[in-house]
Amino acid sequence: MEASYFQRHPLFKDILGLIVFAICVFAGTIFINSFIFRSFNVEGPSMEKTLYTGDRLIVNRLPVTWAQLQNKSYIPERGQVIVFKNPLFTGGSADEYIVKRVIAFPGERVVLKDGTYTVYNADHPGGFNPDDQNHGEPGSPTSGEVDTTVTEGTLFVSGDHREGSFSYDSRNGLGLIPFYDVIGPVGIRIFPFTGIRTF
Repeated sequence: MEASYFQRHPLFKDILGLIVFAICVFAGTIFINSFIFRSFNVEGPSMEKTLYTGDRLIVNRLPVTWAQLQNKSYIPERGQVIVFKNPLFTGGSADEYIVKRVIAFPGERVVLKDGTYTVYNADHPGGFNPDDQNHGEPGSPTSGEVDTTVTEGTLFVSGDHREGSFSYDSRNGLGLIPFYDVIGPVGIRIFPFTGIRTF
């Protein structure tokens, strides 16, 4: 019985197997990053004292994937820390992806005065502080003055380091964030190992 091509050329068989394995790993990585989770490094002081430069985050893509399967926009919860694509990003510049905290949703009025956010909506016509549910995060007063209404399909976001210009966010030039730019909520900080926590 004549030997098969692969039996006669075992080296070619090994090379082909390695190529198939590499393709499967590459495809699996793309699938995981697109639909299940992604990891990001924090750079800059904008989320201190919640997050610091060098922190490694795992962002949960599953809620976004589930919303897309239902042909809906993913809408995070108020107070959640999210990663999103910078709507002002241009090729070659830094900060393609940004991490901030969700403050307000479409139709809500956001007022920043005397160092504190107040959000007004149908359920709270007298307004409420969106940071009251964040367990002491952020801890610093908020600089600036804002009085705006969040437009349809967007979010108002803010960093946690709100004194001065440490955080570039919806208060001071970044603008409102479209739902479609949201990568997902931060699920866990995995590094540094002494600071592992969930969000």
